[in-house]
Amino acid sequence: MSIMRVVRARALGFCAGVRRTVDLALGAAKKYRLKLFSMGPLIHNERALRDMADLGFSVLDEDELPETLVHSVTVIRAHGIGPQTRRELLRRGTKIIDATCPKVRKSQLKALELFEKGFTLFIAGEKNHGEVRGIRMFARNSLVVEDEGGAFDAAKTLFSKNKTAKTAVIGQTTISNAEYLAICSAIKQFFPDLAVYDTICGATMARQKAIAGLCAETDALVIAGDSASSNTRRLLAAAAEYAKPAWIVSNASALPPELGSFGVIGLSAGTSTPDVLIGEIERAISML
Repeated sequence: MSIMRVVRARALGFCAGVRRTVDLALGAAKKYRLKLFSMGPLIHNERALRDMADLGFSVLDEDELPETLVHSVTVIRAHGIGPQTRRELLRRGTKIIDATCPKVRKSQLKALELFEKGFTLFIAGEKNHGEVRGIRMFARNSLVVEDEGGAFDAAKTLFSKNKTAKTAVIGQTTISNAEYLAICSAIKQFFPDLAVYDTICGATMARQKAIAGLCAETDALVIAGDSASSNTRRLLAAAAEYAKPAWIVSNASALPPELGSFGVIGLSAGTSTPDVLIGEIERAISML
Protein backbone atom coordinates (compact mmCIF):
# COMPACT_ATOMS: atom_id res chain seq x y z
CA MET A 1 0.00 0.00 0.00
CA SER A 2 1.48 3.35 -1.02
CA ILE A 3 1.39 6.28 1.35
CA MET A 4 0.07 9.53 -0.10
CA ARG A 5 1.69 12.77 0.97
CA VAL A 6 -0.63 15.19 2.80
CA VAL A 7 0.15 18.89 3.23
CA ARG A 8 -1.78 20.77 5.91
CA ALA A 9 -2.85 24.37 5.41
CA ARG A 10 -0.97 26.83 7.58
CA ALA A 11 -4.27 27.79 9.22
CA LEU A 12 -7.18 25.39 9.58
CA GLY A 13 -9.85 24.14 11.97
CA PHE A 14 -11.45 25.71 15.02
CA CYS A 15 -11.19 29.46 15.39
CA ALA A 16 -10.97 30.98 18.87
CA GLY A 17 -14.67 31.88 18.88
CA VAL A 18 -15.86 28.35 18.07
CA ARG A 19 -13.41 26.77 20.51
CA ARG A 20 -14.70 29.11 23.23
CA THR A 21 -18.28 28.10 22.41
CA VAL A 22 -17.49 24.40 22.66
CA ASP A 23 -15.55 24.88 25.90
CA LEU A 24 -18.43 26.81 27.48
CA ALA A 25 -20.91 24.14 26.40
CA LEU A 26 -18.72 21.36 27.83
CA GLY A 27 -18.37 23.35 31.04
CA ALA A 28 -22.14 23.77 31.30
CA ALA A 29 -22.69 20.03 30.82
CA LYS A 30 -20.34 19.29 33.72
CA LYS A 31 -21.59 22.02 36.05
CA TYR A 32 -25.37 21.90 35.74
CA ARG A 33 -27.83 19.07 36.39
CA LEU A 34 -30.48 20.78 34.28
CA LYS A 35 -31.92 20.42 30.79
CA LEU A 36 -29.32 21.55 28.26
CA PHE A 37 -30.13 23.56 25.14
CA SER A 38 -28.26 25.45 22.47
CA MET A 39 -29.78 28.40 20.64
CA GLY A 40 -29.59 27.00 17.12
CA PRO A 41 -27.03 24.32 16.14
CA LEU A 42 -24.08 25.01 18.41
CA ILE A 43 -21.58 24.39 15.63
CA HIS A 44 -22.00 23.68 11.92
CA ASN A 45 -20.53 20.20 12.02
CA GLU A 46 -22.52 16.97 12.15
CA ARG A 47 -19.89 15.09 14.19
CA ALA A 48 -19.68 17.86 16.78
CA LEU A 49 -23.46 18.10 17.00
CA ARG A 50 -23.72 14.36 17.68
CA ASP A 51 -21.18 14.76 20.48
CA MET A 52 -23.25 17.63 21.93
CA ALA A 53 -26.41 15.53 21.71
CA ASP A 54 -24.65 12.72 23.58
CA LEU A 55 -23.97 15.21 26.37
CA GLY A 56 -27.68 15.99 26.56
CA PHE A 57 -27.96 19.12 24.41
CA SER A 58 -31.11 19.79 22.41
CA VAL A 59 -31.34 22.50 19.74
CA LEU A 60 -33.79 25.38 20.10
CA ASP A 61 -35.36 27.16 17.15
CA GLU A 62 -35.79 30.88 17.87
CA ASP A 63 -38.99 30.91 15.80
CA GLU A 64 -40.56 28.09 17.83
CA LEU A 65 -39.39 28.49 21.42
CA PRO A 66 -41.18 26.38 24.05
CA GLU A 67 -43.45 28.44 26.30
CA THR A 68 -41.39 27.45 29.34
CA LEU A 69 -37.71 26.66 29.73
CA VAL A 70 -37.53 26.58 33.52
CA HIS A 71 -34.84 24.35 35.08
CA SER A 72 -32.72 24.61 31.96
CA VAL A 73 -29.50 26.13 30.61
CA THR A 74 -29.25 27.58 27.12
CA VAL A 75 -25.91 28.19 25.44
CA ILE A 76 -25.86 31.01 22.89
CA ARG A 77 -23.63 29.92 20.02
CA ALA A 78 -20.85 32.02 18.49
CA HIS A 79 -23.29 33.45 15.92
CA GLY A 80 -25.10 35.36 18.66
CA ILE A 81 -28.77 36.30 18.91
CA GLY A 82 -30.84 39.45 18.74
CA PRO A 83 -32.10 41.36 21.80
CA GLN A 84 -35.69 40.20 21.31
CA THR A 85 -34.66 36.53 21.31
CA ARG A 86 -32.62 37.09 24.47
CA ARG A 87 -35.64 38.66 26.21
CA GLU A 88 -37.83 35.74 25.17
CA LEU A 89 -35.36 33.19 26.50
CA LEU A 90 -35.18 34.98 29.85
CA ARG A 91 -38.97 35.29 30.00
CA ARG A 92 -39.27 31.55 29.59
CA GLY A 93 -36.98 30.97 32.57
CA THR A 94 -33.75 29.55 31.16
CA LYS A 95 -30.26 30.38 32.42
CA ILE A 96 -28.24 31.87 29.56
CA ILE A 97 -24.58 31.11 28.92
CA ASP A 98 -23.49 33.57 26.26
CA ALA A 99 -20.84 32.21 23.90
CA THR A 100 -21.33 34.92 21.26
CA CYS A 101 -18.06 35.46 19.42
CA PRO A 102 -16.56 38.81 20.50
CA LYS A 103 -16.18 39.79 16.84
CA VAL A 104 -19.86 39.09 16.20
CA ARG A 105 -20.81 41.04 19.32
CA LYS A 106 -18.79 43.97 17.99
CA SER A 107 -20.80 43.83 14.74
CA GLN A 108 -24.06 43.75 16.71
CA LEU A 109 -23.14 46.84 18.69
CA LYS A 110 -21.96 48.66 15.57
CA ALA A 111 -25.28 47.85 13.87
CA LEU A 112 -27.18 49.27 16.85
CA GLU A 113 -25.03 52.41 16.88
CA LEU A 114 -25.57 53.02 13.15
CA PHE A 115 -29.31 52.43 13.46
CA GLU A 116 -29.57 54.94 16.30
CA LYS A 117 -27.65 57.49 14.21
CA GLY A 118 -30.14 57.18 11.35
CA PHE A 119 -28.07 55.12 8.91
CA THR A 120 -29.51 52.58 6.53
CA LEU A 121 -27.32 49.56 7.09
CA PHE A 122 -26.36 47.04 4.42
CA ILE A 123 -25.34 43.66 5.83
CA ALA A 124 -23.20 41.68 3.40
CA GLY A 125 -23.84 38.00 4.01
CA GLU A 126 -26.28 35.10 3.85
CA LYS A 127 -29.76 36.24 4.86
CA ASN A 128 -30.63 32.98 6.64
CA HIS A 129 -27.33 32.66 8.48
CA GLY A 130 -27.65 32.84 12.27
CA GLU A 131 -25.09 35.61 12.61
CA VAL A 132 -26.82 37.80 10.01
CA ARG A 133 -30.26 37.18 11.49
CA GLY A 134 -29.00 38.25 14.89
CA ILE A 135 -27.33 41.43 13.62
CA ARG A 136 -30.49 42.43 11.75
CA MET A 137 -32.36 42.56 15.04
CA PHE A 138 -30.08 45.38 16.18
CA ALA A 139 -30.82 47.47 13.07
CA ARG A 140 -34.42 46.97 12.05
CA ASN A 141 -34.12 48.88 8.78
CA SER A 142 -31.08 46.93 7.59
CA LEU A 143 -30.83 45.41 4.11
CA VAL A 144 -29.17 42.02 3.66
CA VAL A 145 -27.25 41.66 0.40
CA GLU A 146 -25.79 38.28 -0.50
CA ASP A 147 -23.76 39.17 -3.57
CA GLU A 148 -22.70 41.98 -5.88
CA GLY A 149 -25.88 41.85 -7.98
CA GLY A 150 -28.12 41.88 -4.94
CA ALA A 151 -26.19 44.81 -3.51
CA PHE A 152 -26.56 46.79 -6.73
CA ASP A 153 -30.33 46.17 -6.84
CA ALA A 154 -30.85 47.03 -3.16
CA ALA A 155 -28.81 50.22 -3.43
CA LYS A 156 -30.65 51.25 -6.60
CA THR A 157 -34.02 50.75 -4.90
CA LEU A 158 -32.95 52.74 -1.84
CA PHE A 159 -31.57 55.51 -4.05
CA SER A 160 -34.91 55.79 -5.87
CA LYS A 161 -36.62 56.35 -2.51
CA ASN A 162 -34.02 58.46 -0.71
CA LYS A 163 -31.08 59.86 -2.67
CA THR A 164 -29.56 61.44 0.45
CA ALA A 165 -29.77 58.39 2.71
CA LYS A 166 -26.87 57.91 5.10
CA THR A 167 -25.56 54.42 4.38
CA ALA A 168 -23.12 52.00 5.96
CA VAL A 169 -22.11 48.38 5.40
CA ILE A 170 -20.79 45.62 7.62
CA GLY A 171 -20.01 42.07 6.54
CA GLN A 172 -20.76 38.66 7.93
CA THR A 173 -17.57 37.65 9.71
CA THR A 174 -17.08 34.64 7.41
CA ILE A 175 -17.55 36.42 4.08
CA SER A 176 -14.53 36.48 1.75
CA ASN A 177 -12.66 39.73 1.28
CA ALA A 178 -13.26 39.62 -2.49
CA GLU A 179 -17.02 39.20 -2.00
CA TYR A 180 -17.11 42.06 0.48
CA LEU A 181 -15.18 44.45 -1.77
CA ALA A 182 -17.44 43.65 -4.72
CA ILE A 183 -20.57 44.29 -2.65
CA CYS A 184 -19.20 47.58 -1.31
CA SER A 185 -18.28 48.73 -4.83
CA ALA A 186 -21.80 47.99 -6.06
CA ILE A 187 -23.39 50.07 -3.29
CA LYS A 188 -20.94 52.94 -3.83
CA GLN A 189 -22.25 53.39 -7.38
CA PHE A 190 -25.29 54.98 -5.77
CA PHE A 191 -23.91 56.06 -2.38
CA PRO A 192 -20.25 57.08 -2.79
CA ASP A 193 -20.07 58.19 0.85
CA LEU A 194 -20.90 54.68 2.06
CA ALA A 195 -19.31 54.02 5.47
CA VAL A 196 -17.50 50.67 5.25
CA TYR A 197 -16.62 48.71 8.39
CA ASP A 198 -14.05 45.93 8.46
CA THR A 199 -15.86 43.10 10.24
CA ILE A 200 -14.40 40.03 8.51
CA CYS A 201 -12.90 37.65 11.06
CA GLY A 202 -9.11 37.45 10.93
CA ALA A 203 -9.23 33.68 11.43
CA THR A 204 -11.55 33.34 8.45
CA MET A 205 -9.26 35.47 6.29
CA ALA A 206 -6.20 33.47 7.39
CA ARG A 207 -7.83 30.19 6.37
CA GLN A 208 -8.92 31.60 3.01
CA LYS A 209 -5.45 33.03 2.31
CA ALA A 210 -3.82 29.71 3.27
CA ILE A 211 -5.71 28.05 0.42
CA ALA A 212 -3.57 29.96 -2.10
CA GLY A 213 -0.36 28.55 -0.68
CA LEU A 214 -1.86 25.09 -0.44
CA CYS A 215 -2.93 25.14 -4.09
CA ALA A 216 0.63 25.97 -5.15
CA GLU A 217 2.05 22.93 -3.31
CA THR A 218 -0.53 20.24 -4.03
CA ASP A 219 -2.42 18.39 -6.76
CA ALA A 220 -5.86 18.42 -5.11
CA LEU A 221 -7.51 19.63 -1.90
CA VAL A 222 -9.69 18.14 0.81
CA ILE A 223 -11.68 20.59 2.94
CA ALA A 224 -12.50 18.81 6.18
CA GLY A 225 -15.86 19.95 7.45
CA ASP A 226 -19.56 20.16 6.87
CA SER A 227 -21.23 21.72 3.84
CA ALA A 228 -23.66 23.41 6.26
CA SER A 229 -20.77 25.62 7.36
CA SER A 230 -20.58 28.94 5.53
CA ASN A 231 -16.83 29.37 5.96
CA THR A 232 -16.18 25.77 4.86
CA ARG A 233 -18.07 26.38 1.62
CA ARG A 234 -16.00 29.51 1.05
CA LEU A 235 -12.78 27.52 1.39
CA LEU A 236 -14.06 25.26 -1.37
CA ALA A 237 -14.85 28.32 -3.49
CA ALA A 238 -11.34 29.67 -2.86
CA ALA A 239 -9.84 26.42 -4.21
CA ALA A 240 -12.07 26.68 -7.27
CA GLU A 241 -10.58 30.10 -8.04
CA TYR A 242 -7.25 28.32 -8.61
CA ALA A 243 -8.93 25.61 -10.73
CA LYS A 244 -7.79 23.07 -8.17
CA PRO A 245 -9.80 19.83 -7.71
CA ALA A 246 -11.30 20.03 -4.23
CA TRP A 247 -13.94 18.36 -2.10
CA ILE A 248 -15.65 19.02 1.22
CA VAL A 249 -15.30 15.84 3.26
CA SER A 250 -17.37 15.36 6.40
CA ASN A 251 -15.67 12.22 7.72
CA ALA A 252 -12.86 9.76 6.99
CA SER A 253 -15.15 7.30 5.18
CA ALA A 254 -16.44 9.96 2.78
CA LEU A 255 -13.23 10.53 0.79
CA PRO A 256 -13.96 10.63 -2.97
CA PRO A 257 -12.53 7.62 -4.87
CA GLU A 258 -10.82 9.84 -7.46
CA LEU A 259 -8.59 11.28 -4.73
CA GLY A 260 -6.35 8.24 -5.12
CA SER A 261 -5.19 9.43 -8.54
CA PHE A 262 -3.37 12.45 -7.08
CA GLY A 263 0.08 12.40 -5.52
CA VAL A 264 0.05 15.32 -3.07
CA ILE A 265 -3.15 16.28 -1.27
CA GLY A 266 -3.72 19.56 0.50
CA LEU A 267 -5.78 19.50 3.69
CA SER A 268 -7.74 22.46 5.00
CA ALA A 269 -10.69 22.69 7.37
CA GLY A 270 -13.45 25.12 8.25
CA THR A 271 -13.49 26.98 11.56
CA SER A 272 -16.19 24.61 12.86
CA THR A 273 -14.26 21.38 12.19
CA PRO A 274 -13.01 19.60 15.35
CA ASP A 275 -9.31 18.73 15.60
CA VAL A 276 -10.06 15.03 16.07
CA LEU A 277 -11.99 14.92 12.79
CA ILE A 278 -9.18 16.67 10.90
CA GLY A 279 -6.74 14.06 12.23
CA GLU A 280 -8.97 11.16 11.21
CA ILE A 281 -9.37 12.51 7.68
CA GLU A 282 -5.63 13.17 7.38
CA ARG A 283 -4.79 9.59 8.34
CA ALA A 284 -7.37 8.22 5.90
CA ILE A 285 -5.92 10.30 3.03
CA SER A 286 -2.34 9.23 3.75
CA MET A 287 -3.33 5.56 3.46
CA LEU A 288 -5.16 5.79 0.13
